[in-house]
Amino acid sequence: MSAHAPLYLWRKPVYQHVALNNLVQMWDERHSSALDVGGGTGVMAHTIKTLFGLDRVVSVDVENRFVRSLSIETVVYDGLTLPFRDRSFDCVLLFNVLHHVPVAARVRLLVECRRVAGDGPLYIKDHISSGALDDARLAVLDLLGNTPFRGMVRASYLRERDWRELARQSGYQASAPRSGLYRSGALAALFPNRLEVSMQWRPV
Repeated sequence: MSAHAPLYLWRKPVYQHVALNNLVQMWDERHSSALDVGGGTGVMAHTIKTLFGLDRVVSVDVENRFVRSLSIETVVYDGLTLPFRDRSFDCVLLFNVLHHVPVAARVRLLVECRRVAGDGPLYIKDHISSGALDDARLAVLDLLGNTPFRGMVRASYLRERDWRELARQSGYQASAPRSGLYRSGALAALFPNRLEVSMQWRPV
């Protein structure tokens, strides 16, 4: 990752490593293509393409913040309609995206993801908040994590019931969420690792 994001030359991407390890545990080895929605710089999508040896990975976002040195396709879109044909990809990736999507637009986005992935799964890395204190913690993490990459910090964090209802409305069945050792010591006390979750959603 450091070849495309110099920040990681001096700060190890521990957070990304844990998220990728969770993805490995859920990954279907039959995939040869993936769409990364809300891909930001595209570095994670590039890393996933390399890690899994995928033939095609496309990263889409509403702004062009993509790193130019990547070996993936990048597309800027309107945030409403994914500019791809039905069943264009084997799966869709949403890495810390849905909490930045306006609440009223989330189901529509996930329905679009289902259209372009057909029967393929969604791989979601996001957050679960239990209330106002967790919302404040996550807002700080978003500020610290996204500002260096000019990423979005506006967010509305989902509770467990929100995730269940979102899956139901968009026609998916969610796997049990996975967390991991994203932070340790004092940081883990301030920002508990339970806030970080990875899930695989399958169409029903």
